[in-house]
Amino acid sequence: MKLIAITACPAGVAHTHMAAAALEASAKKMGLKIKVEKQGAMGIENAIKEKEVSEAEALILAVDTAIAKSERFNNIPTVKVSVAEAVKNPQGLLNQAIELAKK
Repeated sequence: MKLIAITACPAGVAHTHMAAAALEASAKKMGLKIKVEKQGAMGIENAIKEKEVSEAEALILAVDTAIAKSERFNNIPTVKVSVAEAVKNPQGLLNQAIELAKK
């Protein structure tokens, strides 16, 4: 299962990185592949490439603000939650994304 995610909060510093780290750690424990792009005050970090978008089976948007270049993800099944939800319940979000990808 290949997943992609965007984390973004208004400041784009602590919570953005905490959410990304939580998703990455949980994905690793679950044996999933995930690429997490972080957006915020520093711009886009760890940008998701076009090939990664085309191979992704689902997208997790853990965001509290609008994201840049959102049109890249128009045809991907998406779970959208707050950044805090990704920090608190990353495994639950990954499970939601897996279920969405199966539909």
